[in-house]
Amino acid sequence: MLGLGAAAVAAGCVSAPPSSEDPAAADARAELDELFADLTDQSGEVEPIGPDEYAARRARLAQALGELGHDAFLCEPGATMTYLSGVSWGTSERLFALVVQADGETFWVAPAFEAPRARQRIAAQGIDEPAIVTWDEHEYAFAPTAAALRERRIGRVAFDPRLRSFAREELGEAHGHENLAYGKDLVRRLRGRKDAHELALMRRACELTQRAIGAVADRLRPGMTGAEVGRWIRHAQERLGLRGTWALSLVGPEAAFPHGRDGTTELERGEVLLVDTGGSLHGYQSDITRTWSFDGPPSREVERVWLTVRDAQRQAFEALEPGRSCAAIDRLARGVIEAAGYGSGYESFFHRLGHGIGLEGHEEPYLDGGNELLLAEGMTFSDEPGIYLYDRFGVRIEDIVVVTATGADHFGDWQRSVTHPV
Repeated sequence: MLGLGAAAVAAGCVSAPPSSEDPAAADARAELDELFADLTDQSGEVEPIGPDEYAARRARLAQALGELGHDAFLCEPGATMTYLSGVSWGTSERLFALVVQADGETFWVAPAFEAPRARQRIAAQGIDEPAIVTWDEHEYAFAPTAAALRERRIGRVAFDPRLRSFAREELGEAHGHENLAYGKDLVRRLRGRKDAHELALMRRACELTQRAIGAVADRLRPGMTGAEVGRWIRHAQERLGLRGTWALSLVGPEAAFPHGRDGTTELERGEVLLVDTGGSLHGYQSDITRTWSFDGPPSREVERVWLTVRDAQRQAFEALEPGRSCAAIDRLARGVIEAAGYGSGYESFFHRLGHGIGLEGHEEPYLDGGNELLLAEGMTFSDEPGIYLYDRFGVRIEDIVVVTATGADHFGDWQRSVTHPV
């Protein structure tokens, strides 16, 4: 997935769930349930992350804080808070935060009126009697937070890179800007390399997404639009137990735009169909792209482009190993496309080779030409080269890969043919 926003959803390229299901939508869902009755919930095959694992992650963070000379780490709700505790919480103008100290202790910051609910939510993740620093509406969050930091003799605080700017500024005013440190490298060190349980979750999520794509491909009909295909893809993944599903489904010339166009082109026999889709299994993301010729052989040019993209993907994969730079892998894939005659640089391959993936669909580190970070065992990426010929068609193939001790592995199966996605 290249990165999709509200504009893509509004354009109809990404199918999104209705805010409230009306009778017509309920009928449509029932029809899809019948169509995909052979797909059943597989989410129980891999256990979610448990309280002991969250505790071990906080302990690892505490050790890293000490090694880097920080006294604490602060994060708002989001992937890092979930990674450390399993706790999810919405964001608003009222600060809710987790603070992990270098001595291994933790405390939370919450509006006073939310404290009972916060305590329940935190305790549900196996954290008994959590310490919560509360603040009343007239106080605002930052003076009480700074007071709590001083009380615990916490000076230097590393903050999550996703901490919102107003929170960073207000905390700096209350605690001293000189005492705040950007925690990007710390978070990458913490979350950038996945353990065996995380990899098992990601592997199964990708396998289920591939199965959903195959199930939909076998049922497609001429005349369907990309938006309709996307709804089917999402539903098939949900039947299999994935949550937070999304789909970008592009037909013919629409696929020449990496994020699509309007999703209204209808499928015809031999037309190019590009499907970029995924979902989450216990919070861990899948992201798979397949491009194929619908219900008929492709043109020679489409086949040639598909084979070139496949070769770029496979050669990049084969080059993955600890110690090589992210930039080198991107350059290698780009070189395959250039050697095939489709231009250098970003001429037809418009975007980076890949992004990190885990609890977030896009996260550090990235496989792009400007990232000289060295690969390490446990890093996970999308491997997704593409060739896009405006007003004609586009081809992208994407799989999730992981760096191993001696090379790399990939989740699920490679696409084998331009005539079918699995």
